[in-house]
Amino acid sequence: MINICFHGIGRCAREREAGESRYWITEERFSEVLDVVVDQPHVRLSFDDGNASDIEVALPALLQRGLTATFFIVAGRLEDRDSVTIEGLKQLRRAGMTIGSHGWEHIPWRHLSAAQQHKEFVEARAVLASAIGRPVDQAALPLGRFDRGVLAALKNRGYRSVYSSDRLPARPGAWLQGRFSVTKDDTPDTIRAIVGHRLGIGDSRDLLASLVKRVR
Repeated sequence: MINICFHGIGRCAREREAGESRYWITEERFSEVLDVVVDQPHVRLSFDDGNASDIEVALPALLQRGLTATFFIVAGRLEDRDSVTIEGLKQLRRAGMTIGSHGWEHIPWRHLSAAQQHKEFVEARAVLASAIGRPVDQAALPLGRFDRGVLAALKNRGYRSVYSSDRLPARPGAWLQGRFSVTKDDTPDTIRAIVGHRLGIGDSRDLLASLVKRVR
């Protein structure tokens, strides 16, 4: 499987983290990317951070093409003026989309205190589940950072699948899955290359980096 991840669509009105604007793409480019993947059954789509563009731009474009996606929401940003609202979550669910957790504050999950872990792994998921009226059992790792302790904590709390930012193909059904994040530098051609990606010798560095994260 190839997991492709989007963040923001349109103009980044305010950066919440340094470099965030790099992960925003224009509406035109977003449409072009969807047209590349629309007939590719081995491609799965996801959206991180819960930006308002998920509702305003992404949802109509997905529905127009008969596509579904998983939306990983930062629970602490619900009702923020630039983010998905609780009503937006319900709208996504009614449209057949999946809701996952991206934590409470969009902070790295390594080296969290017990209280922070509870907020990020338990409370965030509970708020999202309450909003949509069904369990939330998928998570995306904020900023792509993790270690074996993070993975163990998520597994112990019953998350069914976890998504990283490691730019690697994924095995269907794997508990930890890599994703390819779309950036403002991507074009239809670079997306086609990603969609046709097969593991090869050139992936050795990415594979090693992912392995180091899993065991450190």
